[in-house]
Amino acid sequence: METYPLTKFHFRVDWNGNKIGFTEVTGLDFQVEPIEYREGSSPEYHKIKMPGMHKFSNVTLKRGTYSGDIDFYNWMKTINLTTVERRDITISLLNEEHEPVMTWGIKNAFPIKVQASDFKADGNEIAVETLELAHEGLKIVE
Repeated sequence: METYPLTKFHFRVDWNGNKIGFTEVTGLDFQVEPIEYREGSSPEYHKIKMPGMHKFSNVTLKRGTYSGDIDFYNWMKTINLTTVERRDITISLLNEEHEPVMTWGIKNAFPIKVQASDFKADGNEIAVETLELAHEGLKIVE
């Protein structure tokens, strides 16, 4: 077992065999919605709770804007009524040797929002674009 917790600044995002550099990844969480139930003849005067449907947050990816790189927008253009190009995505937290130590798998992701950077004439930052993804499952890959 490691002595120190993992750092969060060294990670990699893979999809369709492409390794893409991002500055930020958020939304790697899920929750279980509880179901409340009470049988009419129960001697208890309260509801019981049991696990119900799983609910996944949207995943948000941010990266620097590159000249001529419009992959996010092209992926967004694959949406047509009820069809869209879905992708499985892997996000890995890396160690000092650039090897994955924890990996999250995202199933059937598709874009729901692409946002260009804001612009500021007196700013000193890089342009960062944002991609928000909906998906159908999140798991830690072992």
